[in-house]
Amino acid sequence: MAQDNPYEYVIVESFVPEQTSGLRGKVHIRPAPGGKYPADLHVECSKKLSKDFPVGTRFKLWAKLTDRADGGEYLYSSFRWKFEVLS
Repeated sequence: MAQDNPYEYVIVESFVPEQTSGLRGKVHIRPAPGGKYPADLHVECSKKLSKDFPVGTRFKLWAKLTDRADGGEYLYSSFRWKFEVLS
């Protein structure tokens, strides 16, 4: 059921979710507020973003909107791709 959306640069940030039911790990990545995508959308990307930088750090990465078989949308960026740390 994968959507055929183009890849684009997206600004994301690390955060600690209030609700962690069904989630793995303490720190997660979401689209930065005020951007094209809602901040409640999940982002699949390199774990380096959530493990190697302080919570609240913003990043610019190459990603696309896709979905899971159950219909849940998320942003996908390969863990192998480079990303930019924003100040």
